[in-house]
Amino acid sequence: MSEQPRDPERLVQELIEVGRDAVSRGLVLASAGNLSARLSDDAFVVTGSGTWLDRLTPDDFAVLGLADDETGAPAPGGVKPSSEWKLHHRAYRARPDANCVLHLHPRTAVVLASLGRPIRLLTLDHAYYLGSIGVTPFYHNGTDELADTAAEQLREHDCVVMRHHGCSVVADSVGMAYRRALNLEDAAQATALALQLGDAETAFPAGDARHA
Repeated sequence: MSEQPRDPERLVQELIEVGRDAVSRGLVLASAGNLSARLSDDAFVVTGSGTWLDRLTPDDFAVLGLADDETGAPAPGGVKPSSEWKLHHRAYRARPDANCVLHLHPRTAVVLASLGRPIRLLTLDHAYYLGSIGVTPFYHNGTDELADTAAEQLREHDCVVMRHHGCSVVADSVGMAYRRALNLEDAAQATALALQLGDAETAFPAGDARHA
């Protein structure tokens, strides 16, 4: 049975708040990064091309479909979607349970992944919110290769780091997706600190922390 359409105004407002906070925390700079939320089984809203995430307004979002033949072309008189719209399109198709996709550029997480250093889950929050982290090779912005490899990782993980680029996180709500993005960068910073202290092995005890 198809889901009822969600409230687009509320979802857009939640994304606006995430964009503002993400920039303030240094998780993304200038017009980099893009945010989206699923509107229904067959449509999603995504930030427009060239938009700064700390300056978003409701007029800065485009609506796209989830069909195979979606081209990313703006509706007549509508906003041109982010050049990274395919990241969101493919993620929703790979994860029917996902209602939000956040694509950000967390510095420490990207640096560690680019250097081939695994991001370790060191705290209960890391383990609970992240579970596991996927990694992909570098592919250029806006390409099918980037979107498809990220989506494949998201079939098994709730977050993926794209080397030399950024991350994508998915969740059933905007709030949970942002919690995951925050914990991804926190885990990366904790991993970097552990490496500076000479520890390359310690991680959260094995087992499923998500029952907590």
